[in-house]
Amino acid sequence: MRAILPLLSLASMAQALYFYIDVTTPRCFFEELPKDTLVVGHYVAEEWDDQRRAWSKHDGISIYISVDEIFDNDHRVVSQRGGPSGKFTFTAAEAGDHKICFTPSSSSGRASWLSMSQPNGGIRLTLDMAIGETSAIDSSDKSKIADLATRVKDLNARLNDIRREQVFQREREAEFRDQSESTNARVVRWILIQLFVLTATCAWQLSHLRSFFIKQKLT
Repeated sequence: MRAILPLLSLASMAQALYFYIDVTTPRCFFEELPKDTLVVGHYVAEEWDDQRRAWSKHDGISIYISVDEIFDNDHRVVSQRGGPSGKFTFTAAEAGDHKICFTPSSSSGRASWLSMSQPNGGIRLTLDMAIGETSAIDSSDKSKIADLATRVKDLNARLNDIRREQVFQREREAEFRDQSESTNARVVRWILIQLFVLTATCAWQLSHLRSFFIKQKLT
């Protein structure tokens, strides 16, 4: 059986590629990445449907994704299994070559290999990989970021309202404190005046009584 090289096709609009893989046979790519580079990949796995006469995805397809650091004794940084479509993300911890592998499996029972007699065997995998933080943001991520930005703006508005309310309460508290201190000062002054008046009255009364008793004694 003659082996067929995988077909690679680039879509100029989506910058995605699709290729054909034998089921349970991994297909790997090597990518040299700078340090701290974000990689986001989206994939769709499809199998040939004889009734529709077209490639289509179904729940029986699963894809195992692995990413190994070649420069670090094949240290595995990604190991995940997903359905017929999904997303994977990783960040290059160090600069160097990374091996990205995809291994499909299917429960449909169709021919699991590509050959001249089975041209529609295996799995067609469409892959869209974005390398770098700026290119990794797709439309769904942008909508999520926009939603987060809206929430942040709402939170900032609420925080500003809370700050204004706190400033207003502090001003009210300062005004009330000033009024309380002024009232307390007036009360203290009034008490002192009353004490002075009472003291003066008592002294006058004592002096008057003393002089009265002295006069009474003399007479």
